[in-house]
Amino acid sequence: MDAEKAARAFKALGDDNRLRIIELIASQGEMCACRILDELDIAQPTLSHHMKLLKDAGLVKARKQGRWMHYSMDRSMLESIEGFLRAI
Repeated sequence: MDAEKAARAFKALGDDNRLRIIELIASQGEMCACRILDELDIAQPTLSHHMKLLKDAGLVKARKQGRWMHYSMDRSMLESIEGFLRAI
């Protein structure tokens, strides 16, 4: 993992709402956006913004089912981050 990718991931994780989203998804394996909204006290556009940043950083994957997006962790990115941290 290069420093640019690592910085993007760390920046995405530098927000308490995004960290809570990551914790929720990691604990469930996959989570519908509707359930994330139920768990957090944020509006749907705010969730979309957070999810875009997490997806762009490579931390989560998304798939559409019906009218809702379902999110899961990108385990390979987590392994890359772990390797990056171990290297430094």
